[in-house]
Amino acid sequence: MLRALMLAFALAALVAQAAPSRPQTQDEIFLAAHAAARAGDYDKLAKYEAQLQGYVLEPYVESWLLRARLEDASADEVRAFLAREQASFLAEQLRKEWLKVLGKKQQWDLFRAEHPLLIGEDNDVACYALQARWQQRDESALAEVRAQWYAPRELPEGCVPLAETLVSRGQFTSREVWERIRLLLEAGAVSAAWHTAGYLPPREAPDRGQLFGVAAGPQRYLDDKKKDLSRRQTRELTMFALHRLARTDPLAAAGYWDKKLRAKFSAGEQGYVWGQLALHAARRNLPEALPWYAEAAQAPLAEEQLAWRMRASLRQGNWNEVKVTAEKMPPLQRNEPAWIYWQGRAAQALGNAAEARTLFARIAGEHHFYARLAAEELGLALDIPPKGYTPAPEDVAAIAREPGFRRALAWYRLDQRFESAREWIWSIRGMDDKQLLAAAEFARQNEMFDRAINTADKTLALHDFSVRYLAPYREALGDHARARQLEEAWVLGLVRQESRFIAAIKSSAGAAGLMQLMPATAKWVAHRMGMRDYSWARVTDTGVNAALGTYYLRHVLDDLDGNPVLAAAAYNAGPGRARKWRDARPLEGAIYAETIPFNETRDYVKKVMNNTMYYAAILGGQVRSLKARLGVIAPRGGKDKFMAQRAAEEEQAQ
Repeated sequence: MLRALMLAFALAALVAQAAPSRPQTQDEIFLAAHAAARAGDYDKLAKYEAQLQGYVLEPYVESWLLRARLEDASADEVRAFLAREQASFLAEQLRKEWLKVLGKKQQWDLFRAEHPLLIGEDNDVACYALQARWQQRDESALAEVRAQWYAPRELPEGCVPLAETLVSRGQFTSREVWERIRLLLEAGAVSAAWHTAGYLPPREAPDRGQLFGVAAGPQRYLDDKKKDLSRRQTRELTMFALHRLARTDPLAAAGYWDKKLRAKFSAGEQGYVWGQLALHAARRNLPEALPWYAEAAQAPLAEEQLAWRMRASLRQGNWNEVKVTAEKMPPLQRNEPAWIYWQGRAAQALGNAAEARTLFARIAGEHHFYARLAAEELGLALDIPPKGYTPAPEDVAAIAREPGFRRALAWYRLDQRFESAREWIWSIRGMDDKQLLAAAEFARQNEMFDRAINTADKTLALHDFSVRYLAPYREALGDHARARQLEEAWVLGLVRQESRFIAAIKSSAGAAGLMQLMPATAKWVAHRMGMRDYSWARVTDTGVNAALGTYYLRHVLDDLDGNPVLAAAAYNAGPGRARKWRDARPLEGAIYAETIPFNETRDYVKKVMNNTMYYAAILGGQVRSLKARLGVIAPRGGKDKFMAQRAAEEEQAQ
C-alpha cells in the first residue's frame, strides 16, 4: 500500500512538472495575453483581461478585443475607447482600423466625422477618404487617385471604384494602365501587375501564363524567336523579360537586346529598355552603365535610375556627367545632401571654385557623413557642438509620467523592442529640442540606449552629443579594441551602428549582442581564439561579445589591406563582396562608399565612418580628417582569386 502511495505521489509530481506553468505575475499574464491575441484566441484573451486591471499595458488588451469585433461594435463603444485613450498611439491605431471598416461598409457620415481626427497617414484610409469625397460629387477626388495609381503596390481597396470610374470614362487609357503595369513589374509585384492588366481591353491584355512564366524564367521567353512583336503585350513582356534578366546579368540581357530586336520597338520603348539595362549595370558597377544611359538619353528616368547614373559617373571619374545628371534630377532629389556634396566636387573639378564653396556651405553645418566631407573641403575642423540644454530632474520626471513613455518602457522591459519603439516614436512626435533631450535622458537612465541615441539625434538647434554618441560598455569594448590594436573610436562607431549598445539584442537574421555576431561566425572565431568555455548562450555577455567581435574585426581589417572602409563593408556584407565592389583602378574611399550596391551596406559604411569621427573627437582620440580615414581603395589585384575563395568560405561560416 505504501509503495503504491509513493508511486502515486511520484506520478503526480511528474505530471506537475510536465504541465505548463500558469502565468503568475502581471508581466507574465500580459505576455500570455499578447500571444493569445496573435493566435486569435479571444476567449483566452478576455480571461487574461480580468487579471490585468491597473496594469500599465492593460489598454492594449482592451484594444485587441475591440479590434477583433470592430465590424459589429457600436460607434459609442469605439468612441468611448478613443476618448479614454485620446491622442495615444493605441487610439491612432484603432481609429485607423475603424475608418477602414467604415469605408468598407460605406458609412460615410461616420467616416467623415472621424477622419479629420486621424493624425498619421495610411494609404487604405486615404483611398476611402477620396471615395467619401467622390460620394459628395467632389470630382477633384478622382484626380488625386493618380498618386495611388502610380505607386508600385497593390491598389488599396478604397481606390478600386475610383480607378474603375477613370477607366470607364477614358481618363485612364491603355497607356496609363501599361505605365502602372511596368512600375509593378519593376518592383517585382507580378500579381498586382496581373490584377492591373484586368483594366485593359481583352485583346490587349497579356497572357497570364506568359506573364508569370517570364517572371520565373526570362531567358526562355527571350529565346522564343516566334513571338509576334507587332502586338504591344508581346513587346511589354519582352521588355519585362529583359528587365528581369538584367537584375542578375545585365550583360546577358544586353546580348539579347541586339539591333535586330531593337528595330521592332518604338523609340520610347527602346529608351525604356536602355534605362533598365543602365540601372542594373550601374548597380553592379559595370563600365557599360554610362554608355547605356547615353542610349536612354530621351527616356524619362526615375529617381533611382538618376541616382545610379550619378554613382556610375562618380565611379568613372566623369565630373561633367555628374553635373549633367544632377541637372536632370527633380529639385527635391537634387537637394539631398549626398548630391549637393557631389555637385560641389564636380564644380570644383570643372574649375568653378565659387560654386563649389557655395554648395559645400549649404550642408557643412550639419552632422552627417557628407556634411563632414563638405566642411573639410571648406577647411573647417570638426567641433563638437556645446551642450545646449541639460534637462532638470523635473523635466525627466514629466516624461516619466506620460502614458506613452511608460508603455514604451514597459514593452522594453518585456524585451518587446518593436512595440516599445512604436510607442516611443509616437510619443516624441512634435517635440521641441528641450523635450527631446529630456526624453533622451529618461531613456538613458532606463538603459534604453537605442531610444536615447535616436532621440538625441533628432534635435535641430540644442544638442547633447554625449547622449547622441553614448558609449556604454566602453571599458569592455575599449580593452578588447586596444588588445587587438583597433582604434577604439572606430569600434564604438561600428557598435553604435550595429546594436545601439543593446547588449542582449538579437536580429531577425540571428545575429546577437553588441557586435551582432552570427552563430557560425562566433563559433569560428571562438575556435580560432582557443576560447575553451565558449557556448552560443554566452554571446550576449558583453565581455564575450566584445572579445569575439573585435577579434573578427581585426581579422577582416588585416585581410582587407588595413582599410577601415573595406572592413566596415565586409563586416556588414561579407569580405568577398567588399573586395568585389572595388574597381580595376584606385578609387577614392568616398566614391567606393557611395557606389556600394547594397542600400543597407552603403548607409552602414557611411554612418560607421561618420560615427568614428565623432567618437574620436569626444574621446580625445587621434585627429584625422574623414577624407584621410576613407583613404584610397586599392584596385582589384592578382591575389583576389585566392582571397575571394577564402572569403567565400568565411561567408558560408556566417
